[in-house]
Amino acid sequence: MPKMRVALEIEIPSDVHEIERVVELVQQECRQLKIEPEKCALNVPVALTEALSNAILRGNLEDSSKCVRIRASVSKAGDKLVVDVIDEGAGFDLSSSTLNCTTPENILREDGRGLYLMQCLVDRVEQFVDGGNTVRLTVQRG
Repeated sequence: MPKMRVALEIEIPSDVHEIERVVELVQQECRQLKIEPEKCALNVPVALTEALSNAILRGNLEDSSKCVRIRASVSKAGDKLVVDVIDEGAGFDLSSSTLNCTTPENILREDGRGLYLMQCLVDRVEQFVDGGNTVRLTVQRG
């Protein structure tokens, strides 16, 4: 990965009430990077809310003794924002956990839409396991 500047690094408890605050902080980074307003106002907040809720509800199973770490980095050229959401859960497989919500067999399901939404809303979604679980969202400017 090209050299990145860490713009934001925070740790929150496994509490869904923390999501809105984190989303606002990351949106500020979007605006400073002059990422398109639609991405800043809609795509990033929805994708990040999904990533954070997955980390809290599924990764950490709402265990209040576990935390979620968020690290937002900006490329040296300032052309992309990379947000890592790291939980302390047991892990998952990105490809097998991503359902296409538009297919007839999945359209009425109430679960399994978060990763699909993230992939639709940001430029790249990756998953890593490194002592916790990391979901990386990449948003390109322009």
